[in-house]
Amino acid sequence: MMSNSDMRILILTPTALPSITGNAITAERWRRSLQRKGVSAVVLAAQEMNATDLLFELESFKPNLIHVHHASRAGGLLLDNRVMPIALRLPLVVSPGGTDINIDLDIENRKQIVTQVYEMARVIISQNRETSKQIRTLFPGFQKQIALVPKAFSWSGHDAFDLRKIAGCQNEDILFFLPAGIRPVKGTLECLMAFEKLHAVRPSTKIVFAGPALHVQYTARFEEKLERFHPFAHWIPYIPPVAMHSAYETSDIALNFSFSEGLSNALLEAIAVGRPVLASNIPGNWWPVLGENGDHPAGYLFDTSDPEDFIHHALRLIDDKNLREAFGRTGQERASRWPTPEMEADGLIQTYRMALGT
Repeated sequence: MMSNSDMRILILTPTALPSITGNAITAERWRRSLQRKGVSAVVLAAQEMNATDLLFELESFKPNLIHVHHASRAGGLLLDNRVMPIALRLPLVVSPGGTDINIDLDIENRKQIVTQVYEMARVIISQNRETSKQIRTLFPGFQKQIALVPKAFSWSGHDAFDLRKIAGCQNEDILFFLPAGIRPVKGTLECLMAFEKLHAVRPSTKIVFAGPALHVQYTARFEEKLERFHPFAHWIPYIPPVAMHSAYETSDIALNFSFSEGLSNALLEAIAVGRPVLASNIPGNWWPVLGENGDHPAGYLFDTSDPEDFIHHALRLIDDKNLREAFGRTGQERASRWPTPEMEADGLIQTYRMALGT
Protein backbone atom coordinates (compact mmCIF):
# COMPACT_ATOMS: atom_id res chain seq x y z
CA MET A 1 0.00 0.00 0.00
CA MET A 2 1.27 3.48 -0.87
CA SER A 3 2.44 5.35 2.23
CA ASN A 4 1.34 8.90 2.98
CA SER A 5 4.84 10.14 2.31
CA ASP A 6 4.66 8.73 -1.23
CA MET A 7 1.51 10.70 -2.08
CA ARG A 8 1.95 13.84 -4.17
CA ILE A 9 -1.41 15.59 -4.44
CA LEU A 10 -2.09 18.57 -6.70
CA ILE A 11 -5.19 20.46 -5.51
CA LEU A 12 -6.67 22.63 -8.25
CA THR A 13 -9.17 25.16 -6.90
CA PRO A 14 -10.71 28.33 -8.39
CA THR A 15 -8.94 30.60 -5.87
CA ALA A 16 -6.18 30.12 -3.33
CA LEU A 17 -4.58 32.17 -0.57
CA PRO A 18 -3.94 35.07 -0.24
CA SER A 19 -7.44 35.39 -1.77
CA ILE A 20 -9.98 35.10 1.05
CA THR A 21 -12.78 33.02 -0.45
CA GLY A 22 -14.50 29.85 0.70
CA ASN A 23 -12.68 27.77 -1.90
CA ALA A 24 -9.31 29.22 -0.90
CA ILE A 25 -9.91 28.62 2.82
CA THR A 26 -11.06 25.05 2.21
CA ALA A 27 -8.09 24.18 -0.03
CA GLU A 28 -5.63 25.67 2.46
CA ARG A 29 -7.16 23.70 5.35
CA TRP A 30 -6.78 20.53 3.27
CA ARG A 31 -3.17 21.33 2.36
CA ARG A 32 -2.14 21.95 5.96
CA SER A 33 -3.89 18.93 7.44
CA LEU A 34 -2.63 16.62 4.65
CA GLN A 35 0.92 17.81 5.18
CA ARG A 36 0.61 17.12 8.91
CA LYS A 37 -0.24 13.55 7.85
CA GLY A 38 2.94 13.36 5.77
CA VAL A 39 1.29 13.90 2.37
CA SER A 40 2.95 16.29 -0.07
CA ALA A 41 0.20 18.64 -1.28
CA VAL A 42 0.28 21.75 -3.47
CA VAL A 43 -2.63 24.15 -4.04
CA LEU A 44 -3.01 26.03 -7.34
CA ALA A 45 -5.54 28.76 -8.20
CA ALA A 46 -7.10 27.82 -11.54
CA GLN A 47 -8.44 31.33 -12.17
CA GLU A 48 -4.89 32.67 -12.22
CA MET A 49 -3.56 30.03 -14.63
CA ASN A 50 -3.75 28.95 -18.25
CA ALA A 51 -2.97 25.56 -19.77
CA THR A 52 0.72 26.41 -20.21
CA ASP A 53 1.02 27.34 -16.53
CA LEU A 54 -0.66 24.10 -15.48
CA LEU A 55 1.60 22.01 -17.71
CA PHE A 56 4.63 23.65 -16.10
CA GLU A 57 3.31 22.87 -12.60
CA LEU A 58 2.54 19.27 -13.53
CA GLU A 59 6.05 18.80 -14.85
CA SER A 60 7.64 20.51 -11.85
CA PHE A 61 5.66 18.89 -9.04
CA LYS A 62 4.99 15.53 -10.72
CA PRO A 63 1.82 14.66 -8.77
CA ASN A 64 0.51 11.12 -8.66
CA LEU A 65 -3.07 12.39 -8.24
CA ILE A 66 -5.03 15.55 -9.10
CA HIS A 67 -7.79 16.77 -6.81
CA VAL A 68 -10.09 19.26 -8.56
CA HIS A 69 -12.18 21.34 -6.19
CA HIS A 70 -15.10 22.78 -8.18
CA ALA A 71 -15.53 21.04 -11.53
CA SER A 72 -16.68 23.96 -13.68
CA ARG A 73 -14.44 26.72 -12.30
CA ALA A 74 -11.26 24.66 -11.84
CA GLY A 75 -11.69 21.43 -13.80
CA GLY A 76 -12.06 23.11 -17.17
CA LEU A 77 -8.26 23.51 -17.37
CA LEU A 78 -7.91 19.72 -17.58
CA LEU A 79 -10.01 19.66 -20.76
CA ASP A 80 -7.50 21.71 -22.76
CA ASN A 81 -6.07 19.63 -25.62
CA ARG A 82 -2.53 20.14 -24.32
CA VAL A 83 -3.38 19.09 -20.74
CA MET A 84 -5.88 16.29 -21.42
CA PRO A 85 -3.31 13.57 -22.35
CA ILE A 86 -1.48 14.07 -19.05
CA ALA A 87 -4.68 14.45 -17.02
CA LEU A 88 -6.03 11.16 -18.36
CA ARG A 89 -2.91 9.33 -17.16
CA LEU A 90 -3.33 10.59 -13.58
CA PRO A 91 -6.07 9.52 -11.16
CA LEU A 92 -8.56 12.34 -10.69
CA VAL A 93 -10.63 13.15 -7.60
CA VAL A 94 -13.34 15.84 -7.80
CA SER A 95 -15.08 17.72 -5.00
CA PRO A 96 -18.07 19.64 -6.40
CA GLY A 97 -18.65 23.30 -5.68
CA GLY A 98 -22.17 24.45 -4.85
CA THR A 99 -22.68 26.04 -8.26
CA ASP A 100 -21.54 22.82 -9.99
CA ILE A 101 -24.76 21.08 -9.06
CA ASN A 102 -27.12 24.01 -8.37
CA ILE A 103 -26.48 26.45 -11.23
CA ASP A 104 -23.93 25.31 -13.83
CA LEU A 105 -25.98 22.33 -15.01
CA ASP A 106 -28.52 24.81 -16.39
CA ILE A 107 -25.86 26.59 -18.47
CA GLU A 108 -24.99 24.47 -21.50
CA ASN A 109 -21.25 25.12 -21.83
CA ARG A 110 -20.70 24.75 -18.07
CA LYS A 111 -22.85 21.62 -17.93
CA GLN A 112 -20.57 20.08 -20.54
CA ILE A 113 -17.47 20.90 -18.48
CA VAL A 114 -18.97 19.53 -15.25
CA THR A 115 -20.11 16.32 -16.93
CA GLN A 116 -16.75 15.72 -18.66
CA VAL A 117 -14.78 16.31 -15.46
CA TYR A 118 -17.05 13.97 -13.48
CA GLU A 119 -16.66 11.32 -16.17
CA MET A 120 -12.87 11.53 -15.77
CA ALA A 121 -13.04 11.24 -11.98
CA ARG A 122 -12.32 8.02 -10.16
CA VAL A 123 -13.84 9.44 -6.95
CA ILE A 124 -16.34 12.27 -6.41
CA ILE A 125 -16.05 13.68 -2.89
CA SER A 126 -19.20 14.90 -1.16
CA GLN A 127 -18.83 16.79 2.10
CA ASN A 128 -22.41 16.39 3.32
CA ARG A 129 -25.29 13.98 2.76
CA GLU A 130 -27.44 16.52 0.93
CA THR A 131 -24.75 16.97 -1.73
CA SER A 132 -24.46 13.17 -2.06
CA LYS A 133 -28.21 12.98 -2.62
CA GLN A 134 -28.10 15.73 -5.25
CA ILE A 135 -25.24 14.08 -7.16
CA ARG A 136 -27.05 10.72 -7.15
CA THR A 137 -30.17 12.39 -8.52
CA LEU A 138 -28.42 14.47 -11.17
CA PHE A 139 -25.81 11.85 -12.18
CA PRO A 140 -27.27 8.40 -11.46
CA GLY A 141 -24.45 6.79 -13.44
CA PHE A 142 -21.81 8.09 -11.01
CA GLN A 143 -23.19 6.60 -7.80
CA LYS A 144 -20.31 4.20 -7.26
CA GLN A 145 -17.77 7.03 -7.44
CA ILE A 146 -19.30 9.08 -4.60
CA ALA A 147 -17.39 9.12 -1.31
CA LEU A 148 -18.59 11.03 1.75
CA VAL A 149 -15.84 12.99 3.54
CA PRO A 150 -17.57 15.16 6.19
CA LYS A 151 -16.36 18.74 6.20
CA ALA A 152 -14.29 20.26 9.00
CA PHE A 153 -13.46 23.84 9.86
CA SER A 154 -10.43 25.42 11.53
CA TRP A 155 -9.30 28.74 12.95
CA SER A 156 -6.13 30.43 11.74
CA GLY A 157 -5.82 32.46 14.94
CA HIS A 158 -7.63 34.53 17.54
CA ASP A 159 -6.51 38.11 16.85
CA ALA A 160 -8.91 40.78 18.06
CA PHE A 161 -11.30 42.34 15.52
CA ASP A 162 -14.22 44.35 16.92
CA LEU A 163 -17.00 44.49 14.32
CA ARG A 164 -19.25 46.48 16.65
CA LYS A 165 -16.70 49.26 16.96
CA ILE A 166 -16.16 49.36 13.18
CA ALA A 167 -19.91 49.53 12.59
CA GLY A 168 -20.36 52.26 15.20
CA CYS A 169 -22.74 50.15 17.30
CA GLN A 170 -24.30 51.35 20.53
CA ASN A 171 -24.92 48.86 23.34
CA GLU A 172 -28.53 48.30 22.31
CA ASP A 173 -27.78 47.79 18.61
CA ILE A 174 -28.12 44.35 16.99
CA LEU A 175 -25.32 43.64 14.51
CA PHE A 176 -25.77 41.27 11.56
CA PHE A 177 -22.66 39.85 9.88
CA LEU A 178 -22.50 38.48 6.32
CA PRO A 179 -19.03 37.15 5.38
CA ALA A 180 -18.92 36.36 1.64
CA GLY A 181 -17.22 37.52 -1.54
CA ILE A 182 -19.21 40.14 -3.46
CA ARG A 183 -20.73 38.22 -6.38
CA PRO A 184 -24.25 37.44 -7.57
CA VAL A 185 -24.50 33.90 -6.22
CA LYS A 186 -23.92 35.18 -2.66
CA GLY A 187 -26.89 37.55 -2.85
CA THR A 188 -24.99 40.43 -1.24
CA LEU A 189 -26.85 43.18 -3.08
CA GLU A 190 -30.21 41.51 -2.53
CA CYS A 191 -29.40 41.22 1.17
CA LEU A 192 -28.58 44.93 1.35
CA MET A 193 -31.92 45.83 -0.25
CA ALA A 194 -33.83 43.55 2.13
CA PHE A 195 -31.94 44.97 5.08
CA GLU A 196 -33.02 48.49 4.16
CA LYS A 197 -36.61 47.42 4.85
CA LEU A 198 -35.58 45.69 8.08
CA HIS A 199 -33.74 48.77 9.32
CA ALA A 200 -36.82 50.90 8.66
CA VAL A 201 -38.73 48.66 11.07
CA ARG A 202 -35.91 48.26 13.62
CA PRO A 203 -33.57 51.30 13.44
CA SER A 204 -31.29 49.72 16.07
CA THR A 205 -30.04 47.15 13.53
CA LYS A 206 -26.76 47.37 11.62
CA ILE A 207 -25.02 45.06 9.15
CA VAL A 208 -21.41 44.39 8.17
CA PHE A 209 -20.53 42.69 4.88
CA ALA A 210 -17.04 41.22 4.69
CA GLY A 211 -15.36 39.73 1.64
CA PRO A 212 -13.46 40.59 -1.53
CA ALA A 213 -14.98 42.00 -4.72
CA LEU A 214 -15.29 38.99 -7.05
CA HIS A 215 -17.59 40.38 -9.75
CA VAL A 216 -16.88 43.85 -11.14
CA GLN A 217 -20.35 44.92 -12.30
CA TYR A 218 -22.16 43.42 -9.34
CA THR A 219 -19.74 45.02 -6.88
CA ALA A 220 -20.20 48.41 -8.55
CA ARG A 221 -23.97 48.15 -8.08
CA PHE A 222 -23.48 47.02 -4.48
CA GLU A 223 -21.17 49.96 -3.68
CA GLU A 224 -23.59 52.42 -5.27
CA LYS A 225 -26.41 51.22 -3.01
CA LEU A 226 -24.10 51.01 0.01
CA GLU A 227 -23.40 54.75 -0.20
CA ARG A 228 -27.08 55.43 0.54
CA PHE A 229 -27.18 53.04 3.48
CA HIS A 230 -23.82 53.87 5.06
CA PRO A 231 -25.15 54.81 8.52
CA PHE A 232 -26.30 51.23 9.11
CA ALA A 233 -24.44 49.15 6.46
CA HIS A 234 -20.67 48.69 6.14
CA TRP A 235 -18.41 46.67 3.86
CA ILE A 236 -14.97 45.37 4.88
CA PRO A 237 -13.24 43.88 1.81
CA TYR A 238 -10.64 42.03 3.91
CA ILE A 239 -10.65 40.55 7.39
CA PRO A 240 -7.45 38.57 8.12
CA PRO A 241 -8.16 34.86 8.64
CA VAL A 242 -6.50 35.09 12.06
CA ALA A 243 -9.21 37.58 13.10
CA MET A 244 -12.35 35.83 11.84
CA HIS A 245 -13.12 34.14 15.16
CA SER A 246 -13.19 37.54 16.86
CA ALA A 247 -15.30 39.04 14.05
CA TYR A 248 -18.01 36.41 14.59
CA GLU A 249 -17.84 36.83 18.38
CA THR A 250 -18.42 40.59 18.17
CA SER A 251 -21.52 40.19 15.98
CA ASP A 252 -25.01 39.17 17.12
CA ILE A 253 -26.47 37.27 14.13
CA ALA A 254 -24.68 35.58 11.22
CA LEU A 255 -26.26 35.90 7.77
CA ASN A 256 -26.18 33.83 4.61
CA PHE A 257 -28.14 35.17 1.62
CA SER A 258 -26.73 32.77 -1.01
CA PHE A 259 -28.68 31.40 -3.94
CA SER A 260 -26.35 28.37 -4.11
CA GLU A 261 -24.06 26.67 -1.59
CA GLY A 262 -22.23 23.39 -1.30
CA LEU A 263 -21.51 23.67 2.42
CA SER A 264 -20.54 27.15 3.59
CA ASN A 265 -17.38 27.55 5.68
CA ALA A 266 -18.83 30.78 7.04
CA LEU A 267 -21.97 29.08 8.35
CA LEU A 268 -19.94 26.36 10.06
CA GLU A 269 -17.68 28.95 11.66
CA ALA A 270 -20.55 31.14 12.88
CA ILE A 271 -22.35 28.14 14.39
CA ALA A 272 -19.15 26.95 16.08
CA VAL A 273 -18.69 30.36 17.71
CA GLY A 274 -22.25 30.21 19.02
CA ARG A 275 -23.90 32.77 16.82
CA PRO A 276 -27.51 32.23 15.70
CA VAL A 277 -27.78 32.11 11.92
CA LEU A 278 -30.32 33.39 9.43
CA ALA A 279 -29.73 31.66 6.10
CA SER A 280 -31.36 31.23 2.73
CA ASN A 281 -33.53 28.15 2.34
CA ILE A 282 -31.39 26.19 -0.15
CA PRO A 283 -30.23 22.56 0.03
CA GLY A 284 -26.63 23.42 0.97
CA ASN A 285 -27.82 25.29 4.07
CA TRP A 286 -30.29 22.72 5.38
CA TRP A 287 -27.88 20.53 7.33
CA PRO A 288 -25.77 23.25 9.04
CA VAL A 289 -28.85 25.22 10.12
CA LEU A 290 -31.35 22.44 10.86
CA GLY A 291 -29.08 19.50 11.71
CA GLU A 292 -30.29 15.94 11.30
CA ASN A 293 -31.74 13.00 13.24
CA GLY A 294 -33.71 15.16 15.66
CA ASP A 295 -31.10 17.89 16.19
CA HIS A 296 -32.33 21.26 17.37
CA PRO A 297 -31.78 24.06 14.79
CA ALA A 298 -29.05 26.67 15.04
CA GLY A 299 -31.19 29.40 13.47
CA TYR A 300 -33.78 30.07 10.78
CA LEU A 301 -34.05 29.52 7.04
CA PHE A 302 -35.84 32.09 4.89
CA ASP A 303 -37.16 32.28 1.34
CA THR A 304 -34.84 34.49 -0.75
CA SER A 305 -37.65 35.27 -3.17
CA ASP A 306 -39.75 36.81 -0.38
CA PRO A 307 -38.25 39.84 1.43
CA GLU A 308 -41.08 39.70 3.96
CA ASP A 309 -40.03 36.19 4.98
CA PHE A 310 -36.50 37.45 5.64
CA ILE A 311 -37.85 40.36 7.72
CA HIS A 312 -40.23 38.08 9.64
CA HIS A 313 -37.46 35.74 10.79
CA ALA A 314 -34.98 38.56 11.38
CA LEU A 315 -37.43 40.33 13.68
CA ARG A 316 -37.91 37.19 15.76
CA LEU A 317 -34.15 37.02 16.31
CA ILE A 318 -33.77 40.75 16.95
CA ASP A 319 -36.58 40.91 19.51
CA ASP A 320 -35.77 37.75 21.49
CA LYS A 321 -32.34 37.58 23.12
CA ASN A 322 -33.21 34.25 24.78
CA LEU A 323 -33.98 32.78 21.37
CA ARG A 324 -30.64 33.98 19.98
CA GLU A 325 -28.79 32.47 22.91
CA ALA A 326 -30.67 29.17 22.62
CA PHE A 327 -29.79 28.86 18.93
CA GLY A 328 -26.19 29.73 19.78
CA ARG A 329 -25.90 27.05 22.46
CA THR A 330 -27.48 24.45 20.19
CA GLY A 331 -25.04 25.30 17.40
CA GLN A 332 -21.97 25.10 19.62
CA GLU A 333 -23.06 21.74 21.02
CA ARG A 334 -23.51 20.35 17.51
CA ALA A 335 -20.20 21.82 16.35
CA SER A 336 -18.40 20.01 19.17
CA ARG A 337 -19.32 16.75 17.40
CA TRP A 338 -18.13 17.79 13.94
CA PRO A 339 -14.96 16.24 12.48
CA THR A 340 -11.60 17.86 13.10
CA PRO A 341 -9.31 18.84 10.18
CA GLU A 342 -7.24 15.75 11.00
CA MET A 343 -10.30 13.51 10.63
CA GLU A 344 -11.18 15.28 7.37
CA ALA A 345 -7.62 14.66 6.13
CA ASP A 346 -7.94 10.95 6.96
CA GLY A 347 -11.10 10.86 4.83
CA LEU A 348 -9.34 12.60 1.95
CA ILE A 349 -6.39 10.21 2.13
CA GLN A 350 -8.78 7.25 2.05
CA THR A 351 -10.40 8.59 -1.13
CA TYR A 352 -6.99 9.23 -2.67
CA ARG A 353 -6.06 5.60 -1.99
CA MET A 354 -9.30 4.51 -3.65
CA ALA A 355 -8.49 6.62 -6.71
CA LEU A 356 -4.92 5.37 -6.82
CA GLY A 357 -6.16 1.80 -6.72
CA THR A 358 -4.28 1.00 -3.54
